[in-house]
Amino acid sequence: MKKSRVTVLLLLLSALLVLAGCGAKGEASSSSGTSGKELLKLKIADTGTNPVFRTALAKGFFKDNGIDAEIVNFGTPAEGVNALFIKQVDVAYGADFPLLNAVAKGDYSIIASAGQATDEAAAQWKLFVRDDIQKPEDLKGKKLSFLRGTFLPYLWDEYLKEHNVNLADTKTVGQGAFDEAFIALKQGDVDAAWFTGSALVDKFEGLAGVHQLSDMSKTKVRLGMGIVTGNALVKEHPEAVEGFLKAVDEAAVYTQEHPEETADIMYKELKQPKEATLKDLPKNPWKVGFTQAAFDSLESQKKYMVESGIIEKDFDLAGKISLEPLRKVLPDKVTYNQ
Repeated sequence: MKKSRVTVLLLLLSALLVLAGCGAKGEASSSSGTSGKELLKLKIADTGTNPVFRTALAKGFFKDNGIDAEIVNFGTPAEGVNALFIKQVDVAYGADFPLLNAVAKGDYSIIASAGQATDEAAAQWKLFVRDDIQKPEDLKGKKLSFLRGTFLPYLWDEYLKEHNVNLADTKTVGQGAFDEAFIALKQGDVDAAWFTGSALVDKFEGLAGVHQLSDMSKTKVRLGMGIVTGNALVKEHPEAVEGFLKAVDEAAVYTQEHPEETADIMYKELKQPKEATLKDLPKNPWKVGFTQAAFDSLESQKKYMVESGIIEKDFDLAGKISLEPLRKVLPDKVTYNQ
């Protein structure tokens, strides 16, 4: 009899512990999500010069919109886009070139543009060259740096054509990140390279043997930028895509309205000099949405990529754009009619 009572007491104690554990789990889910919902884990590709995603994480915009965000840093946006292919990340951002390269390869969709196709933004891309190059025509026969998987081959092609130089008459040298290109140019391993971002460009001040020759605003190239993800995420978790886009929009606005705090976040997270962030912010504002101009920019870039063989098989661009999540949360910012 005594043994039976002990058994009953042990069973009751076990039941209480299980119930307590369930209660604790429910409270954790409720406190970490919005309206008692669990957060959806998303791995987001980022780079060291973009303040928007880090601000969204630091200020709780992702969490408030149902996203448990993990930022994965890459040397270039193109590397982040490529990480989608091996499931290393769930969402990435980049220029038109890597976005089109992604959607051309399979089950991926562009879910928003982020603006920046302006003259002022284009002017932030600086062309630095060795001192023996004094005019564009001097680039013939020289070693030109480009970042692999980016739009830079297109920029080189357009820039050289405007000055009657054939890209085939130069040697292009691929690099993985801006720091690698900087070292190569500094050491003379390449003769010319494009750079952007005040933290990097400021390194050229007083650097012997190198000078700025031009910037992208003096070409016809304008850099569209957008956000891409897998079709499965859009279909299976549309509310998560909506929350992600809303959080990014909130962060984009916040970074422009609170530049000092944004600079502090970038310094804390990446040790980026505050002065560099404050210089770059007003020149590269994110504007989450999708316009006809964004579509036209992508279409123009796709035409070049198909004609040059970068994209092997042409495709219907409109079928690779999924704007329903964006329309639900930011309807006024979608002016493109699909």
